[in-house]
Amino acid sequence: MAKSVHIIGVPLDLGGGRRGVDMGPSAFRIAGLGDQIAALGRTVVDRGDVQAPIRELHHEADNRKKYINEIAGVCRRLYDSCLRSLGQGALPLVLGGDHSLAAGSVAASADWVRRQHGQPLGLIWIDAHGDMNTPGTSTTGNVHGMPLAVLLGQEPVELSSIGSTPSVLPQHTVLLGIRNIDQEEKEQIRAAGIHTFTMKDIDRSGIAVIAERAIAIASAGTGGMHVSFDLDVCDPAVAPGVGTPVKGGFNYREAHMIMELVADSQRLVALDLVEVNPTLDIRNTTAEFATELALSALGKNIL
Repeated sequence: MAKSVHIIGVPLDLGGGRRGVDMGPSAFRIAGLGDQIAALGRTVVDRGDVQAPIRELHHEADNRKKYINEIAGVCRRLYDSCLRSLGQGALPLVLGGDHSLAAGSVAASADWVRRQHGQPLGLIWIDAHGDMNTPGTSTTGNVHGMPLAVLLGQEPVELSSIGSTPSVLPQHTVLLGIRNIDQEEKEQIRAAGIHTFTMKDIDRSGIAVIAERAIAIASAGTGGMHVSFDLDVCDPAVAPGVGTPVKGGFNYREAHMIMELVADSQRLVALDLVEVNPTLDIRNTTAEFATELALSALGKNIL
């Protein structure tokens, strides 16, 4: 029997410089996400939104890690919410909001898998960017560029201390679809020892081959995998409404192929869909596309 799906919105935009991703959860709901998942035969519970601060009421405090205390508070609340859903046998579907939220969602999946199966968590991080900066390497201080480093046990400690540290191990972590990496971040990625598949790798070998490799890495010796999907990994032609668009990303079918293969693996523990920015979108195109991707990850088939 398929797991029930718990929808958890995270209207967080403190992690990035461009405003608007806090409206992402509403855009998903307007696209009919819950009803469409229910049409697959899944039980769906919309658990509403995790409380997130309004930027205008707070100060950056530390320009090396802007709004870090407020972001950490959101991530801790999300951690608790995801852990409750996992404990009830559900699959958390987390709707962003900026990608810093994954410091909470992935940490919850990791702790639950350890307790349930005595094994580590596999992580597939699907993103145009590496998200491997730290306060010492970031040129902007925007925390949405740091969450993967955090989950591997690096700074900022306000986030890496959520749950067990580190949440994930490099040998079970895959960075997929990257094409826009800061110079110091490249060194961070190499030093971390995580598995990486760039857009060049995908162009050369094809998305099916690369996605199957990524799933195999995240599945081997783990108790399941968490997929954290930043919509900016997709080309702006198919996902115009994202926080940090970069040309040369996944096309429509490549994005679906990844999610279909994730569903085929039957290893999915939780799914994040992040960085949807309705202020930059065209008639909710990106949220509707992301909704379709969620359906593919949850088992919707062509036939």
